[in-house]
Amino acid sequence: MTSYEDFTSVKVDRPEEGILRIMLDGPNLNAVGPDAHRELADIWPGIGLDQSVRAVIIRGAGERAFSAGGSFDLVEAMIGDYSSRTRVMREARDLVRNIIEVPQPIISAINGPAAGAGLVAALLADISVAGRRTKIVDGHVRLGVAAGDHAAICWPLLTSMAKAKYHLLTNEVLTGEEAERIGMVSLCVDDDQVQDRAMEIARKLAAGSRAGIQGTKMSLNGWYRQAMPIFDASLGLEFYGFGGPDVVEGVSSHREKREPKFS
Repeated sequence: MTSYEDFTSVKVDRPEEGILRIMLDGPNLNAVGPDAHRELADIWPGIGLDQSVRAVIIRGAGERAFSAGGSFDLVEAMIGDYSSRTRVMREARDLVRNIIEVPQPIISAINGPAAGAGLVAALLADISVAGRRTKIVDGHVRLGVAAGDHAAICWPLLTSMAKAKYHLLTNEVLTGEEAERIGMVSLCVDDDQVQDRAMEIARKLAAGSRAGIQGTKMSLNGWYRQAMPIFDASLGLEFYGFGGPDVVEGVSSHREKREPKFS
């Protein structure tokens, strides 16, 4: 059985036999700081080797938010420091690749805002359960960088190229109901039912055929592996942008709660 004691910025527990739960727990609507970003990327290989785990749930702490995305401290560190930018780029790449490759099925339970690194885990999960008032937004163009992370690899597959471009280019928020309607999430339920529904699904998967479920997941994720060159290009363009002037204005406008004025 894998030990998760070294992961201190994300909470890990075992609510029932065969089910592992990861909880994003941080200030400012569970924003992902530098330590949590690293742990969220690095936790998955150990889960893959943990034979006691048959299903994984990922959620945000409390009922107000899944995760508001990367913290401004994390973003500003990348803007000002090449080493930080290089490290976070590695973590962003590993987060996507590790979630795709972990054999156990992952269920995301999405309440409230979901953006940034948290959104990566929410949408790359094998089954996603969103509350009706969930707010999904990629947010990269609003910040002044290309939509890297996960969007280019999965949004067109989950919805369509037309819908992916519309929401990624305009930064328009998706509610849970609209996300279900266009295929972005698996299910939309009442907000107070999100966690219970995710647990029901996790129980069903944990009791199912390990070979059948994991084999099906790994086969379907071949669509993501096939698109890895697209993902790598988007990631490179995103992190190139973190060295440019637009992201400085993007962060300033966020902090000052105003619309950005890009040159």
